Amino acid sequence: MTQSLAPAARPTAGPGRARRILRAVAVVSCVPYLALKAAWVAGSHAGIPAGSPLLDDRLTMAVINGLSMLLDSAVIVLALVLTRPWGLRVPAWLLGFPVWVATGLLAPVMAGFPAQLVVRAFGGGGASSAGREAFLDEWVFAVVYTGFIAQGLALGGLFVLYARGRWGHVWRGRVWDLPVGSVGPAHRALAVAAAVLALPPLALHALWACGVSAGLSEGRAADRGGEFHVLEALYVVFLLAAVAGAVLLAFRRGRALPVAVPLALVWVGSGAVVCWGGWLSLASLGGPADLADRLTPLMNLAYAGQMLAGLLVAAIGVYHVAERSARTARRLA
Repeated sequence: MTQSLAPAARPTAGPGRARRILRAVAVVSCVPYLALKAAWVAGSHAGIPAGSPLLDDRLTMAVINGLSMLLDSAVIVLALVLTRPWGLRVPAWLLGFPVWVATGLLAPVMAGFPAQLVVRAFGGGGASSAGREAFLDEWVFAVVYTGFIAQGLALGGLFVLYARGRWGHVWRGRVWDLPVGSVGPAHRALAVAAAVLALPPLALHALWACGVSAGLSEGRAADRGGEFHVLEALYVVFLLAAVAGAVLLAFRRGRALPVAVPLALVWVGSGAVVCWGGWLSLASLGGPADLADRLTPLMNLAYAGQMLAGLLVAAIGVYHVAERSARTARRLA
């Protein structure tokens, strides 16, 4: 796959002004988050109020903070890869996977934080806001999420500029232009399987977004508020986006749509549901001291189900990219 993508890459003497600005924004926006996490690993309590559960298990907190520092540091590395000439020689899979993960982690934050601010402005924060104040000081969320939004916008702009020059052929044309043989029964079966697997987490997130508490842990149910409902509604949106993109590609539906539309749905939707399902499941492995905060079987089902559905959707997207790239390579040979 890497070799098939090579003919589309065009070397450049260096990044233009837009790329340099976006790169600077991406790097600078990582600094507050990394500095805060480093301070916590070193033992600082900045932004952590007395009595916060984060202070109960210092070892687990240090491990999670160290992991999150590595993830955010990857944004800086990606910004360099996407703007330097040597970045064009990076294998497609080695670049695509971390960008997909970054997209999946940042997209819900970029959509959810502004929506939560609107909800809180109209007095809809409710119990979720009160519970969160005991967890971290409010200024921490403002600093961190503002930085995440800046990172997402800058990194997204850089990747679009990079991918347009290297892999622009992958999303050219409309769905009706896709060759009839570009997808087969196996890929349609994957799309159907993804839709079926998405049903349980979709139903659970929709119920929780509408105020139903069944299946939630006692602690999570007690902390619900407007912000909680916003996040649950976003999970529904990203699940629907992922499945819709997979169906459009696998069954060649929406034939008048640009190919970029289902590809974007697959990319963002699958990344969001897989990465956040994985992150929430991973965070629960730390074993919260309060039994009321531990994931219930239905919560585990929701996170595992959305991860499996998202991985199947991602597989369809990978196949589409590989197939179109191989066809382009054969034409150029």
